[in-house]
Amino acid sequence: MNPPSGNAPAAPIRAVDVIRKTRDHQELSTAEIGSLVEGYTRGEIPDYQAAAWLMAAVIRGLTRAETAALTDAMLRSGEVLDLSDFSASKVDKHSTGGVGDKTSLVLAPVAAAGGLIVPMISGRGLGHTGGTLDKLESIPGFNVNLPVAEFRRVLHACGCCMIGQTAEIAPADRKLYALRDVTSTVESPYLICASIMSKKLAEGIDALVLDVKTGSGAFMKKEEDAVFLAELMAETGQRMGKKVVALITDMDQPLGLKVGNSLEVAEVIDVLRGQGPADLRELCLELAAWMFLLGGKASTLPEGKQTAEQLINSGKALARFRQMVELQGGDVRAIDDPARLPHAQHTLDVASPRSGYVSAIHCEAIGTACVILGGGREKKEDTVDPAVGIVLRKKVGDAVTAGDPLCTIHHNSDSRSARARQLIEASYQIADRPPSAARPLVHRVINRSGEEI
Repeated sequence: MNPPSGNAPAAPIRAVDVIRKTRDHQELSTAEIGSLVEGYTRGEIPDYQAAAWLMAAVIRGLTRAETAALTDAMLRSGEVLDLSDFSASKVDKHSTGGVGDKTSLVLAPVAAAGGLIVPMISGRGLGHTGGTLDKLESIPGFNVNLPVAEFRRVLHACGCCMIGQTAEIAPADRKLYALRDVTSTVESPYLICASIMSKKLAEGIDALVLDVKTGSGAFMKKEEDAVFLAELMAETGQRMGKKVVALITDMDQPLGLKVGNSLEVAEVIDVLRGQGPADLRELCLELAAWMFLLGGKASTLPEGKQTAEQLINSGKALARFRQMVELQGGDVRAIDDPARLPHAQHTLDVASPRSGYVSAIHCEAIGTACVILGGGREKKEDTVDPAVGIVLRKKVGDAVTAGDPLCTIHHNSDSRSARARQLIEASYQIADRPPSAARPLVHRVINRSGEEI
């Protein structure tokens, strides 16, 4: 917005005018975006006006300048951490969200055990996707709401800390994230970029590895949309002087075998013990290799991957995870014995209707089924049941016989499990022949200049 001439007072920026401009395809100024973000963060702009603007932004899109201004306004709505007193490189990883995606819980302790500092500020479940904070809170006593001073203390003690957006860090994103979840305004690359990059850049990091999902269980269903988002975030990170790389990874079926908060924590512990599903292990090693490369702990990707494998096989990564859990108030007995994690009262197998091969799984439907069970939020005020979820028995390419369990539902409500079962049954496709070729786990890599590697 141009400054007023003479001594005339500046016209106030009204939310209704900002909404109208976005609706009518007019570019907002930095001042207008800043006013909207600041007003909503302070509670001066109500949910219904913020939601109206979000919907207009989803439908119309934002320009690159608006996206940068939104990211900056959300970033500066709170404290930007200064971690210059840490001599080691500060490197984080973020995923755009998927079903069964629990890699952050593996990567933070692996990277920290390898000498990096990992100041990870994460989010809750969004739509059909699970949230890192909800998973962590399924560990009894685990506190994701640490103030900044405590966050720094944990980082100094063990090299990694995983928290949510506090009152000090990116409070605008915390409010807008929750509102987007319940107003069907999630699937916008511009809003996703601003959300992710605002809280990540507030962490005081040197480098960032982005895991941008594509497929039926991702927000970006088409690969070209995932690439666009990756380039948008890489450009934003570069603008802020950070090292950024983005991996375009597959989300056409759930990652790993377990979907649901405590179930996924148990699978994380399996991986940190050198076990767990092959696809989850492979992606964790790939992402860890990039973290070590960008953080200066490896000179090549193979070296970074080998370092990650050694840290897992030696038990050092699991020990670092256990230390972080203890420092954040969690019951470490649940790490030593995952049977102590919350578990559902009932299980129910979903059987295959015919013999053949699993040709496809509609991934978003699996995530939605988990939300229906109580593993996510159907409404903003909903609480999450940490015990419920889905364990996949068959994945794409697996042979099945009629009556074989495709998956097992872990539930605490018969009515919820019945609804979830219908979705799961419809999500599995059984064919006479196996798929001709498996989709690669990593589709491509985009560097910080927006160029494909």
